[in-house]
Amino acid sequence: MGEHAELLTRHKAVLPSWVGLYYDEPIEIVSGDGRHVVDAEGNRYLDFFAGILTNMLGYQIPEVNEAIKHQIDSGVVHTSTLYLIRKQIELAEQIADLSGIPDAKVFFVNSGTEANEAAMLLTTQKRRSNQLLALRNSYHGRSFGAMSVTGNRGWSASSLTPVTTRYVHAGYRLRSPFKDLPDDEFIAACVADLRDVIQTQTSGDVAAMIAEPIQGVGGFATPPDGFFRAMKEVLDEYGILFVSDEVQTGWGRTGEHFWGIEAHGVVPDAMTFAKGLGNGLAIGGVVAGADLMDSVTAQSITTFGGNPLSTAAAKATLDYVIDNDLQAHAHKTGAMLMDGLRRIAEEIPQVIDVRGKGLMLAFELGAPQTLDPDAGMASKVMEQTKRRGLLVGKGGLHGNVIRMAPPMTLSEDEVEEGLGILAESLADSCAT
Repeated sequence: MGEHAELLTRHKAVLPSWVGLYYDEPIEIVSGDGRHVVDAEGNRYLDFFAGILTNMLGYQIPEVNEAIKHQIDSGVVHTSTLYLIRKQIELAEQIADLSGIPDAKVFFVNSGTEANEAAMLLTTQKRRSNQLLALRNSYHGRSFGAMSVTGNRGWSASSLTPVTTRYVHAGYRLRSPFKDLPDDEFIAACVADLRDVIQTQTSGDVAAMIAEPIQGVGGFATPPDGFFRAMKEVLDEYGILFVSDEVQTGWGRTGEHFWGIEAHGVVPDAMTFAKGLGNGLAIGGVVAGADLMDSVTAQSITTFGGNPLSTAAAKATLDYVIDNDLQAHAHKTGAMLMDGLRRIAEEIPQVIDVRGKGLMLAFELGAPQTLDPDAGMASKVMEQTKRRGLLVGKGGLHGNVIRMAPPMTLSEDEVEEGLGILAESLADSCAT
């Protein structure tokens, strides 16, 4: 029995059956360097998924490693928020400034799920309402509360909910009843739906709408620019707060902007973040105006959120992103990758959609005429890319979308390498 097979047997014996694993023969990643990783059996891969967009800079980044080592060498990796934490304060100052939200404050947690939970607490407390709006095909986390604003059946483990949520049309056009409309008419139709939902399915005093600028688990569904500006005009009429879930779209990954929501020309009332900020260390948070952030009147702390180790790594990561202008780099290499994917799609009819921005791109697989989703083909592509040394992700409501979100330090040569593997893998998958 090989290393992976033996470890898989142990995994199944002690971990829940609902903890998903990629591949027919799952792998253990044991080392990494740059944008490449190596598994326990010595196989090397170009990483186009970065631990679900989390290893944002890649692997073995000296500046981040040094910050982590310095904190560990101090002997203090944890204190709790009952004490002042210098790196937490410095990081909060930086994020508050970058957010564009006036008079911003930051609360740190450990994950995107917790960040969205915190945003739900803030907005429902501020508005004294348990009503929320979310988008169809959305994903905001796997906790009891976060599932209540997740509009994707495959990730909703329970129908029970602490809030009342109504779902409105999102920017996923391929299967939308409005898909054939021009951008402005598509946006207008979705906005009309939003207004109708508020007027007919709520009591009017909705606390907030939470939305991903690009839907992550939903298959990188990307609305037209200006979509959320038009949405927010309606929200403002009713005093409804707007939360932008930037867990996957933040830190310049979309290339055009530092935050995904900036493509729509609006400043949200709050933004949640996590994933890439720690370059692999657990950190998340919410940034909001002081009036909203301070609306919680009960006492609160966070034991692990914003601890000295994670904030030291996050500060070094964010500094690296800015000092090396990785937003511009993501825009450039992302454009190369998008061009290549579109060329592949011209040769492979089963690629029925290519979408995304920057280094957050996806293609959907299905029947060319009917658009029926083909999850089986997506699984084949995953196996083929793995065999050729490329790691990609999967998503979408039907599990038929291949997602790519490489480290933002991806080189132009690695773009071409990845495109070559994708082209060969798709050709082989479609031929069988």
